[in-house]
Amino acid sequence: MSDVTVRSGDAEIAVETFGDANDPPVLLVMGVMASMLWWPEEFCKTLAARGRFVIRYDNRDTGRSTAWPMGAPTYSFADMADDAVSILDALDIPAAHVVGMSMGGMIAQRIAVRHPERLLTLTVISSSPLGISDLPSPTESYLKHAESGEAVDWSNRSDVVDFIVRECRALAGTAHPHDAAAARDLIERDFDRARSFASATNHFLLAGGEDGPEPRAADIRSAVLVIHGTNDPLFPLAHGEAFADALPTARLLPIEGGGHELHKNDWPVIIDAVVAHTAAQ
Repeated sequence: MSDVTVRSGDAEIAVETFGDANDPPVLLVMGVMASMLWWPEEFCKTLAARGRFVIRYDNRDTGRSTAWPMGAPTYSFADMADDAVSILDALDIPAAHVVGMSMGGMIAQRIAVRHPERLLTLTVISSSPLGISDLPSPTESYLKHAESGEAVDWSNRSDVVDFIVRECRALAGTAHPHDAAAARDLIERDFDRARSFASATNHFLLAGGEDGPEPRAADIRSAVLVIHGTNDPLFPLAHGEAFADALPTARLLPIEGGGHELHKNDWPVIIDAVVAHTAAQ
């Protein structure tokens, strides 16, 4: 495992790699308010042991990457997609297999459209296809939980940790027991490691940032694997199924009873699928 800091425009991006740099590269892109820690180290090491050079990083406004003042981001989703290319440039990687989760899946779709020559394959986990609007809303129970976020003091460690612990519970699936203690440990480490954890809320304020039309999933030309929990309360399964309608290259892998999460009990299925998908190119 090695660490590096990459300059991307006006941001410094903290990056960690696992495995042999001569193996096929897999770039992991995490979701809203989530640092690289949400790709667990054990997950990354297991994927690397299967013959992949694994790269995880802190998105802007998370972890050890550059933080903007809360409520005042000066970047866009397009900039976040370009960050991935800056990482590949810094590591001297011409093209990579890109795996994005949740908002990271939307950033990954932008990478595929903005920089198709830098992407070998795309894997989208617990996300939604760009350019399709008539898809189901989050569940009522999740929306009720999300409303409580308005009362959180994002500078208060206890407030933040307690809320995100509840968030993890609200996003959990039904197939496996939810480990609240493990979630709390991860959230506390994430909070303590961040330059400014409150700045991560800037992700909710971002616009696309493209000069031309907004990217669409239908514009993606690489092979696409869609992994989606059947009980995802944030993006119901129809979001995952919609990729197949938009893209003839998309293959859907449902995780029975899965939520909006990378549950450890599902890692073997997810890692097997990613290894097989990335072996095809």
